[in-house]
Amino acid sequence: RRLKNENNRRIKNKMSVLRAISPDLSRIRLVDQDCLSKRAAQIREGLERPFKHLIDISLGDAHRGGLQPITFVRQVISACLYPSLLDSGRLPTDVKSRARNLLKQCEGESVGSYTATCGLPKIQHSLSEFISRRDRGVPSSPENIFITSGSQQLVLRLFVHGKGSLQTGIMTPVPSSPLFNMALSSLGGAVVPYHLCEEEGWTLRLDEMRRALATARRHCNPMGLYVINPGNPVGQVQSQKSIEDVIRFAAEEKLFLLADEVYQDSVHDPTAEFVSYKRVLHEMGPPYSNTVELASFNSASKGFMGECGLRGGYVEFVNLDSAVMGHIYTLFSTEACTAVMGQIALDIMANPPRSGDASYTAFFERVQETLNSLDGMSCQPIRGGIYAFPQLHLPARAVAKAEEAGVAPDLLYCMLLLEEMGLCVGPGSEHLQRKDTHHLRYITHLPDELSVLLRDTMVVSGI
Repeated sequence: RRLKNENNRRIKNKMSVLRAISPDLSRIRLVDQDCLSKRAAQIREGLERPFKHLIDISLGDAHRGGLQPITFVRQVISACLYPSLLDSGRLPTDVKSRARNLLKQCEGESVGSYTATCGLPKIQHSLSEFISRRDRGVPSSPENIFITSGSQQLVLRLFVHGKGSLQTGIMTPVPSSPLFNMALSSLGGAVVPYHLCEEEGWTLRLDEMRRALATARRHCNPMGLYVINPGNPVGQVQSQKSIEDVIRFAAEEKLFLLADEVYQDSVHDPTAEFVSYKRVLHEMGPPYSNTVELASFNSASKGFMGECGLRGGYVEFVNLDSAVMGHIYTLFSTEACTAVMGQIALDIMANPPRSGDASYTAFFERVQETLNSLDGMSCQPIRGGIYAFPQLHLPARAVAKAEEAGVAPDLLYCMLLLEEMGLCVGPGSEHLQRKDTHHLRYITHLPDELSVLLRDTMVVSGI
C-alpha cells in the first residue's frame, strides 16, 4: 500500500495528463494469459528446466503452434508485395493471375496505397458471393459488408454509451472471449453474463438468457446479444433450432444480434453442421427476416487459414436502417482502411483455388483427442472451433493453496504446469465460468509432430 501511495504521488508530480485517462480504460484488467505467455518466453530464452521442450498452446494462433502457412496464400501476397516475381518462372499461373487482378484493384497498382473505407470493392464482391454460396443462395449485398482488422470494437462503438441505468449492456456467453469483454469495458459498456450449460454440451438455454436479461435490467440497459458459433473457447456448434430460438428471443426483447462466426469452417463432428445466423434468419421469414438486426463476423485469422497476424476480417450488417448504415460508414471512415494484406487473405478465403487451377491440389492437401479418460479432468465433446475447454476437478487442498496465493485455482494449475512440465495453456478463469468450476483452454489445431509431443507431455503431467 505504501508503494502504491508513493507511485500515486510521483504520478501527480510528474504526469498531470495521467489523471485524465478514461476511467473505463483504467478498469480493464489484462488477461492472466499475458503473464503466462511472458513467463513462457523467459523460459524459452534458455533458463534451465527439467523438460526438453516448451509447448505453448495457450493462444488461438495456429502458426505460433507450428502449423505452416498455406503456400498459395503466401505466394499471392509475396507477388503483390514484390510484383517483379510475376515475371519470374517461380510462381504457378493461377498465383500470378490472382496477384495481377488484385494489384489492378489497388490505386497505383500498389498494396501500399489506401483502399476505400469498406475495403477493396472487388474483395467486397468476393465476400458477398462467398456468403451467398455458404447460405445456399441467400442474397448478400457488398454494400453491407465492411472489411475490418478483425476487431469488433468498431461495431460496439455504434451503440455503447450511457451511465448508470442507461449504461449499454451486452449479453455475453460464459465462457467467452476475454478480448470481447475487454473491448466492451473499454467503451464503458456493461457485460451481461449468461451461462452456457456445460452438462448439456455447452448449450444455450433460453431460461438462463431470460434470467440474465431480467437481472441486468435492474442496473443497465441491455441492447445487444453476443453469440459465438462455433464456440470459443468451448467448441459447441449450435443447431438450427437453437439459432431459431435465439433469434425469437432477440426479436421479443428487441436486442441487436452480434454473431461471432469466425470458426465456421472448423466443425469436426460429422453429426454437426455450421448454419449461419443470417441463413436461419432468412429461412424463418417475416416478421423475423426483415426486422431482426444482425451483425455477422468472420475472419481469416481463424479456421483453415490461421493468418492471425494479417488482421483481416469482415462484418456483414443485416436489416439496418439506411440512416444507421450512413453512420456506420462514417464510423469506419475514422479508421482510414484495413491493411491490404489482410484484405488479400480474405479474398483467398472467400475464393480459394478451384478444381483445375495449378494450385488446387496443394491447397486442399491440408485438411478430440479423448480427455475423459485422464484423471482429474472431463471434457464435453469438441464439435467445432479450434479449442478444447476441459474441466479440472481439483482437490480441496489445491483450491485452498490457490486462495492462499491470491490467484484463481486454474491459473495456479497453469503456472505449475508451465514451470514443471513446460506446457503453456490458458486458465478458464479469464473466460468467465460458473462459480466453483475450473477449466483449461488450449488450441487443438497442431501439426502431427507437435501433437505427439503434446500428448506425451499431458500424460506425464497427469492432464
